[in-house]
Amino acid sequence: MALNLTPDYFEADRKYRQAHTPEEKLAALEEMLRTIPKHKASEKKQADIKRRISELREAPAKKKGAAVDPYHIPPQGGGQALLLGLPNSGKSSIVGCLTKAAVKITDFPFGTALPVPGMAHHEDVPIELVDLPPVTPDHMPPGMLGAIRNTNVLLLVVDSAADSVLEDLDTLLNILRSYGLQWDRASGDDEASATREDDASEPGLAVGPHALIVCNKCDLPAAAANLEVLRELRTSPPPMMPVSALTGEGLKEMLAYLFSLLGVIRVYTKLPGKPPDREKPFVLPAGSTVGELARMIHKDIADHLKHARIWGEKVFNGQQVHATHVLDDRDVVELHT
Repeated sequence: MALNLTPDYFEADRKYRQAHTPEEKLAALEEMLRTIPKHKASEKKQADIKRRISELREAPAKKKGAAVDPYHIPPQGGGQALLLGLPNSGKSSIVGCLTKAAVKITDFPFGTALPVPGMAHHEDVPIELVDLPPVTPDHMPPGMLGAIRNTNVLLLVVDSAADSVLEDLDTLLNILRSYGLQWDRASGDDEASATREDDASEPGLAVGPHALIVCNKCDLPAAAANLEVLRELRTSPPPMMPVSALTGEGLKEMLAYLFSLLGVIRVYTKLPGKPPDREKPFVLPAGSTVGELARMIHKDIADHLKHARIWGEKVFNGQQVHATHVLDDRDVVELHT
């Protein structure tokens, strides 16, 4: 069932993403909760909004001159993925290979002390990757859990060439489980979602990000046998994907999979009689309409929109549509006011 999110909801979501203070975020979240359609398909999103509202209300007031939270990294581009792993799993190498971020790649553990964001691209869609400091069974840096819960996708990075890779992966999953995050199948969903044990009364309730196990260093000789063992012994979510930050193997496929998890589409616009602008597509949630695209561009355009012409795989070239028309990935839209 489609969510059928309203223009008012998208406007509140835009305000939330652009908010700079907890008060602004809280006001936007309350507006999102007020305007989201109330039906079964939106129950998970309603629960996520309520959780974020609760966290903001319970957070202590920020004092003047207080230190900035380094783990408060608002998602940019088409979405955000955090890379989490044990020491020396190769997170920084992956981010360094795919982005221009100033990551610190070292041969010794704990080379990453603070989160380092960088922008990767799946084709023409920017996806923010964030290299997190490593975790251990005894330590998760303060603030990291909130960042994990609020991101779009969590990449669990392991060294697939290490003899201890199976134990390392179990350790990483157990660390997250100790904080209430675990992954299993949501009812009726094909993708893995994060669930909380204390929400057992609501099976499949999403309170965290999608997850993907990234088996790094797959180019090394020992990795092939280790990956076979992992595939044989680990049949439960999250899914696994082998990659190599050194050779680039699997990284293109990883970004494509990330794009699919983000649940977004890219849309190009054009002026009458002009070619479409394919340099920077508009990135919207899947299921968005022409009217929502117009509102993203400018409120006045949405308010005065008469119709649109559209080019894409599921329409006739130049087909005239109304504001309620649902867009598809790679559609080209010409708005008329």
